[in-house]
Amino acid sequence: MEADFHRIALENGLTILLERRELPLVTTLLAVRLGAGHEPVEVKGIAHYLEHCVFQGTKTRSSKELSAAVEKRGGVLNGFTDEEITAFWIKLSSKYLELSIDLLGDMLTNPAFEDQKIEKEKNVVLEEVKMYHDDPRTYTIGKVKSLLYEPPFGMDIVGTEETVKSISKSSLLEFFGRYNNPVLCVVGKADPEEVVEFSKRFLHVKPAPKPELRVKKTRGEKVERREKLKQAHIALAFYIPTLRERERYALQSFNAILAGGASSRLFQEIRDKRGLAYEVSVHPEVGLSYGYDVFYVGTDPKYVKEVKELMLKEIKAVRNLDRDEFEESKEQLIGHYRLMQENSYQVALALLREELAGSAEEFYEYEKRISELKLKEVRKLGELRGYSCFTLLPK
Repeated sequence: MEADFHRIALENGLTILLERRELPLVTTLLAVRLGAGHEPVEVKGIAHYLEHCVFQGTKTRSSKELSAAVEKRGGVLNGFTDEEITAFWIKLSSKYLELSIDLLGDMLTNPAFEDQKIEKEKNVVLEEVKMYHDDPRTYTIGKVKSLLYEPPFGMDIVGTEETVKSISKSSLLEFFGRYNNPVLCVVGKADPEEVVEFSKRFLHVKPAPKPELRVKKTRGEKVERREKLKQAHIALAFYIPTLRERERYALQSFNAILAGGASSRLFQEIRDKRGLAYEVSVHPEVGLSYGYDVFYVGTDPKYVKEVKELMLKEIKAVRNLDRDEFEESKEQLIGHYRLMQENSYQVALALLREELAGSAEEFYEYEKRISELKLKEVRKLGELRGYSCFTLLPK
């Protein structure tokens, strides 16, 4: 079935992406083209901290009133910080479309930034930094990034305790002033004319220059030890195609074959056949200016060498991928794409990412792109020319 898709560009720089549906639900996602990748080292974590502060109330609504307006109507209000964007989103019954756009507009253009609340929220963010540090799996997957890229890009999106503590209100306001060229994604039962009307009424934005994201690649291996651990955590990572490159579709087949479920190669070799791990997973990170794949395994310390060798062996073995397994991966990806259509938030997010890459309409070409994949394109990704590896071991 062909999607009922609309793209509307307003004079103030706002781009509206709308997929109309009949189910009386609507996801409204508002994103600005500024994220963690645009931060200097000294205030690393400011984009994420700012996202938190936006939820702390506007000049017309308290933080409780913002959340209650959505939650008491059975909806979800949330946000996230990425390398190249910061986004806020609401999922609600479609009869509350106007309220959704009103709330997002109020948060984006009218935050209060009260001294006491943003200082309190700094403590919340510091606890989040500690939480990620204390979770060995999350820490390992995040830490390998620092072996792929130099600072500031190679640092965690949440920053460090030192950089977060150093963020002042003035630097927060300066960064907020760089919020630019928003994209509004609406997926659900919504009329285009109403979306435009509500956007003009509530989203008072203005065009701004697009920030530059500079990444400097590096490479390395590191082993770190920590007390009171029982398991070893391994993250093996390497560079992959960006959102701008057509090879990203081949990458999805590559990842599905290696770690796309219990039937995948790494799961079978490491967990099913040898019982060396509970979790075997892949975590691709792809943007306009960067791309890297992280394969993760948690295992007993005595199996680290064996597990790492198995990971490298299976990745390189894709060079000899046979056609049957390749075709199965394509069917798997198309199946996942169709299942994902049920989730309006996931569709809104996918439309946003494709818009950043050039055109939201590319999202609807997905099945065609996967069908057009050539075996040699996926085999080529098995030609591993280097990698970085971070291992966290018990002390």
